[in-house]
Amino acid sequence: MKKANQYGNESISALKGADRVRKRPGVIFGSDGLDGCQHAVFEILSNSIDEAREGYGSEITVTRFADYSIEVEDHGRGIPVDFNPNEKRYNWELVFCELYAGGKYKTNDGENYEFSLGLNGLGTCATQYSSEYMDVMVRRDGTEYTLHFEKGENQTGTKTGFKKKKYDGKDTGTMIRWRPDLEVFTDISIPESYYLDVLKRQAVVNPHLKFIFRNQTETGFTTTEFCYENGITDYVAEIAEDRALTSIQSLSGERRGRDRADKPEYKVRLNCAFCFSSSVSRLEYYHNSSWLEYGGAPDKAVRSAFVYAIDAYLKQNGKYNKNESRISFQDVSDSLILVTSCFSTYTSYENQTKKAITNKFIQEAMTEFLRSGLEIYFIENKAEADKIAEQILINKRSREQAEKARLNIRKKLSGSIDVANRVQKFVDCRTRDVSRRELYIVEGDSALGSCKQGRDSEFQAIMPIRGKILNCLKADYDKIFKNDIITDLLKVLGCGVEVKSKASKDLSTFDLNNLRWNKVIICTDADVDGFQIRTLVLTMLYRLVPTLIEEGYVYIAESPLYEITCKNKSYFAFDESEKADILKELAGKKYTIQRSKGLGENEADMMWETTMNPESRRLIRVLPEDAAATSEMFDLLLGENLSGRKEYIAENGWQYLEFADIS
Repeated sequence: MKKANQYGNESISALKGADRVRKRPGVIFGSDGLDGCQHAVFEILSNSIDEAREGYGSEITVTRFADYSIEVEDHGRGIPVDFNPNEKRYNWELVFCELYAGGKYKTNDGENYEFSLGLNGLGTCATQYSSEYMDVMVRRDGTEYTLHFEKGENQTGTKTGFKKKKYDGKDTGTMIRWRPDLEVFTDISIPESYYLDVLKRQAVVNPHLKFIFRNQTETGFTTTEFCYENGITDYVAEIAEDRALTSIQSLSGERRGRDRADKPEYKVRLNCAFCFSSSVSRLEYYHNSSWLEYGGAPDKAVRSAFVYAIDAYLKQNGKYNKNESRISFQDVSDSLILVTSCFSTYTSYENQTKKAITNKFIQEAMTEFLRSGLEIYFIENKAEADKIAEQILINKRSREQAEKARLNIRKKLSGSIDVANRVQKFVDCRTRDVSRRELYIVEGDSALGSCKQGRDSEFQAIMPIRGKILNCLKADYDKIFKNDIITDLLKVLGCGVEVKSKASKDLSTFDLNNLRWNKVIICTDADVDGFQIRTLVLTMLYRLVPTLIEEGYVYIAESPLYEITCKNKSYFAFDESEKADILKELAGKKYTIQRSKGLGENEADMMWETTMNPESRRLIRVLPEDAAATSEMFDLLLGENLSGRKEYIAENGWQYLEFADIS
């Protein structure tokens, strides 16, 4: 009998000290991968930003070293690290070794920080615990303090836990250098792009504050600086460039309130800059300097306020057509460049990674703040308000037209092929057993006739291509789906389409289980026109239903190049080598050679024997790499790369002289 695992009082244990972070980094940083490692950097940077925003220091330097260690230096007041008589412990223990401790909590003297990025007292300690090493240098009170930690433990080597010496300079501040530990994080190779993105965002929401980024390379250090004197207003101007439809509006204000009647009152400072554009859009939300990737309360407020204010203006000024539907936020956001930067003395984040906030009062205060700001703006700037109204209505009506067109396309591509929904000149087969059904895609009406007569109507269907199919490589989806040849072919296939464009993603209805065929066979003449049509069909399948190629459903039917007749018997050669072999066999006999005619001119028995009979035909299965190579070559020969095309023709044109129509 298997012994049961014991689960008693002694089974419960608690992580202590550094293990609280080192063994569960995802709890604090949201991930034990690169995202978590990056968040640790942001926690240290946040403390320096909080100091600068309180008026202590105007410059922060971040250095990325080649070994992936990081250094953050500020010119704030300097972290207190000496003995704390209230707590009867050294402050370095509280800051670097105690979770939920620090200067962000209320003291007897009031708030150390009115608006703080790092609220929870976790960041500095958690980062220290998760580091291979951390070196700290603090200058304050005429003294320079240094500390050294390794894997969560103070290894400075002194009784006090720090070394100190007299410092005569007037500058104060903190410099922290650490290397994230690969025993904690699975990846510590934070890319340069992360630092550039974060520091730029922080410069945007902290006016006048300069951020200096130093990146160590093989040849030394490169330096990049970020500073926005007017904060989010300058940033909106940078995004809009010269493409703004209206002037840039800046709104700011303060509100006090509470999330619930029994919750404490807190203060929120609201800042917003925006303009409208017909060609660019961007929405970004920040709270206490932290970029809210997922938005939360500010995003909900912006959606509500802008739709309400613009809809009211449209109604009041008779801009809507009779019985026209109301605008949506999508219509507004398509032309809106907006950045908000708010600060509050109390914040509810969705989690420690601070990517969204959930404060009910902030959402309500911001909604009212934006509504009233927009109302005043529209009254004082009638000409701009009219421009905005016209652009939003253009967006709305274009969206509705596009949606209607997409619905029509979806309807066109779906449904069974019957009397009410048939495809012109498509000839179906009798069997409903998909494992046997074959679809021949043939070139033109003449080929349709000979294939129809030469096929086995039990399991072989014919779909003629009327004229040259659209080049699907470069065409946009709207143009593609207006092409009857393509939509008819997709309808016959029955499996829908695979659309990768975000704008047209609702057209993506692909389901391989709905494919009506076991084989899709491209059958064209063995001449230049036939090759081009084959390439166009392949390109279409490669772009719109690539899974059919990947799963091996697509084939090319080889057509013979020559028919050699001897004593009422026909031999078919599919290339020059086969022709030579047949002629060698017929040496000394009388024969005639005829270059193969187009499919439409072939007799039914010849079509069956050479192209449609499963026992004697030659099919080439198209592989994904074949389709990709075809697409690339097609792009080169018929795309926009003029110089590449000239170069290719110069190098390879001689190989195709026999096909050239030169007289």
